[in-house]
Amino acid sequence: MRALVQRVTRAHVDVVVDGAIERSGSIGAGLCVLVGATHTDDPATADKLADKVWHLRILDDVDGVMNVSLAARHDAGAPAEVLVVSQFTLYGNTDKGRRPSWVDAARPEHAEPLVDRFAQRLRDLGAVVATGRFRTEMHVELVNDGPVTLLLEV
Repeated sequence: MRALVQRVTRAHVDVVVDGAIERSGSIGAGLCVLVGATHTDDPATADKLADKVWHLRILDDVDGVMNVSLAARHDAGAPAEVLVVSQFTLYGNTDKGRRPSWVDAARPEHAEPLVDRFAQRLRDLGAVVATGRFRTEMHVELVNDGPVTLLLEV
């Protein structure tokens, strides 16, 4: 699995349903995580990636140094907010030609339960999790704080 993690001051995702735009999820300060799965990923992979995001020390401490994780924020009594959005294009391959190949991206029926498991694992750890909606057109809006953006893979 892959995750594109962005530290944000706020973020939300809207979905398009029957031509109408609906707010699916929103967060304040925290992390916006775009998540993609490939064919060999399994529930253990989703849990491992969630644990990595939970303990990733990219939030500022009192001195403005990236030294705080969601876990530490939660332990201190502050909200640990995460917006999780499925993103199959993280497995786009552009090695040949100009049109990405999606063969490495898991089929929706394989990927959806893994993205759901990833989000649920974060909830189980103590995060406040908002999500997009699988198999819909989504519009993600965020304010990247820093900017801080990392690509994780497990």
